Amino acid sequence: MFICIPDILDSRQLAELAAQMDRQSFIDGRETAGWAAAGVKANTQIAVDSPGYAAMQALVAAALAANRIFAMAAMPRQMRPILFSRYGPGMGYGPHVDNALMGEAPPTRIDLAFTLFLSEPESYEGGELEIDEPAGTRSFKLPAGAAVLYPANSLHWVTTVTSGSRDVAVGWLQSLVREHDRRRVLFELETLRATMFAESGKTPSFDTLTRNTSDLWRMWAEL
Repeated sequence: MFICIPDILDSRQLAELAAQMDRQSFIDGRETAGWAAAGVKANTQIAVDSPGYAAMQALVAAALAANRIFAMAAMPRQMRPILFSRYGPGMGYGPHVDNALMGEAPPTRIDLAFTLFLSEPESYEGGELEIDEPAGTRSFKLPAGAAVLYPANSLHWVTTVTSGSRDVAVGWLQSLVREHDRRRVLFELETLRATMFAESGKTPSFDTLTRNTSDLWRMWAEL
């Protein structure tokens, strides 16, 4: 399930991050890539010890936590530190699959990944996030402040930027619900509950749906 989520960041937050990005120290993005992906990765990332990096992470993490669609779709249990990447002309990221486990003592199982776009699409050429799926390749180049959430086991890549600068925040998480199809079922049921309540309030049908959705949460959630 691929979900595009608009307006995670507002104009003020985007302006704050843009100003912060220009003040940070950047490193070669290959330093955070796995041994196989390092050979196809060409970008820069904010160094973890760069002043302001923690504040940038906190801003994005809070915006994600406050976004109801992200919470319903991702069902986050544990999130890895958010990375901020910049792609200039000639930079891209070849086909790769994200690591299944990240971090140490203990590692985090990675179920989902997201790319949060910080640059307006008209400000750079190229730089599409492309994700392979059985029906073909899907291409994403979203407005600044929007994100795409996708399964971390997807083969994906970033096409070469030919002009301008592509700034993004990227992250990975372990979901409360391990299996993709179960996450989809719960997301659709929670969306239906919200729609029913908005249209009709707390009815007997709503209560029945709530009880059954809650039972599925009890059966499937990993705490």
